[in-house]
Amino acid sequence: MFYGVTIDGIAIFFGGLLGLLLNKGIPEHLEKSVMNAVAVSAIFIGVQGMGSGENTILIILAMVFGVVIGEVLGIDNKVNFLADKLSDKMAYVNSESTFSEGLITGFLLMGVGALSIMGPLESGLTGTHDIMMTNAVIDGVTSIILASSLGIGVMFSAVPVFLSKAITVIFAGSLNTLMTDVMINDINAIGGILVMLIGLNLLEVTDLKIMNFIPAIFIPIALFFLY
Repeated sequence: MFYGVTIDGIAIFFGGLLGLLLNKGIPEHLEKSVMNAVAVSAIFIGVQGMGSGENTILIILAMVFGVVIGEVLGIDNKVNFLADKLSDKMAYVNSESTFSEGLITGFLLMGVGALSIMGPLESGLTGTHDIMMTNAVIDGVTSIILASSLGIGVMFSAVPVFLSKAITVIFAGSLNTLMTDVMINDINAIGGILVMLIGLNLLEVTDLKIMNFIPAIFIPIALFFLY
């Protein structure tokens, strides 16, 4: 159950280590090209995952109702607001610490966000780790880029990132007994759609608030009990 989040933590740690060895930063054009490659790969993985769905109508309804719930609750705005507050508070407390800056920035970029929730949810709910593997690749590349300029704190952000994602896996795992094979396939398809959207955001083709789509993952479970 923790395979995916463990790989993610390892990717962050060793990505940070590689970034430290570079230590003079990565040229902006190279950084852009690498992130574009990661984005295209995310789209490919997302499209693959979409093929596992068995109930097209249910998946469409899950996406529609999910984003309506997300928009009404303002999930994306609330998460960003909390992240900004945490960043400001920690920066004030440790304004002179480069280690702290790297740790906080690493956690906020790799421990907070749509993939950081979707991946552990998939691992806990379905026992598969496709989204977490995508997350691990993106986090590994991100940690290289961050550590090359912010230092060793980024490498050690692997610890709080792992712990936060492991907690999400445990929560999702508590719902695992409710799952059927069809529900698992449909949830994987919804996850694939969201990963594809993240890839499009990374390419700056779209500017979607992905966090507002997260409730869609739980809609198949809710509909199962309703019907």
